[in-house]
Amino acid sequence: MAIKVKEVAELASISVRTLHHYDEIGLLTPDEVTSAGYRLYSDANLDMLQQILFFKELDFSLKDIKDIINSPSFNREEALQMHRQILMEKRERLDRMIATIDKSVLHMRGDIDMTTKEQFEGFNFKENPYEQEARQRWGNKAVDQANEKLQRSSPNEQKAIADQMNSIFTHLATLRDTSPASAESQAVITQWYTYLNQMGHYSPEAFRGLGQMYVDDERFTRNIDQFGEGLAAFMKEAMAIFADQQQTD
Repeated sequence: MAIKVKEVAELASISVRTLHHYDEIGLLTPDEVTSAGYRLYSDANLDMLQQILFFKELDFSLKDIKDIINSPSFNREEALQMHRQILMEKRERLDRMIATIDKSVLHMRGDIDMTTKEQFEGFNFKENPYEQEARQRWGNKAVDQANEKLQRSSPNEQKAIADQMNSIFTHLATLRDTSPASAESQAVITQWYTYLNQMGHYSPEAFRGLGQMYVDDERFTRNIDQFGEGLAAFMKEAMAIFADQQQTD
């Protein structure tokens, strides 16, 4: 039975805009579109959406999800079993962290003694998924330069760096309903390019790729759109225009 896009959005607890984006990038194309342009989703579409959302829960980027599900070797049942195993491991880690919290409360009350090792059971922050993805996309050099600069910075300098970033994003958010090619939009996106190159080295093409990731990976979209809904998509367009202009200059 065909289901309208609004019903699918409510069923999966995602936005209609997200489903439109999935269609636009070829990640999830509805099996039917009416003459009036309404998207209608089949049972097979819903199965694929469920798979996409499982991968998203595991922090896969939309580009990686698209590559995986379109691979001739993709096996949905095998993928679901993999998801189950990973989520079970995640649940076990969360259970250990909850137990650590409970023990910590009892320790604070003086009801039990807690070893230093027990204080940190369940924690594992050795890998940063954002950093790992950046390394895979653009190599180690820009990331290492940015990390080295931050490590050398004093707390006041780190605050100034964060404030500058927030200022640029806030300014861009006020422009997101205007043309990304406008002089003002390009002036502020140039500030963003300059800011990034103060932290590391980003070529115009790497800058374009970063903008694409802002919409391909919903972790980034969610964080950027906190400044204003639609900002990530606006920045992606503005950054692509900036990169094109650098090639023609």
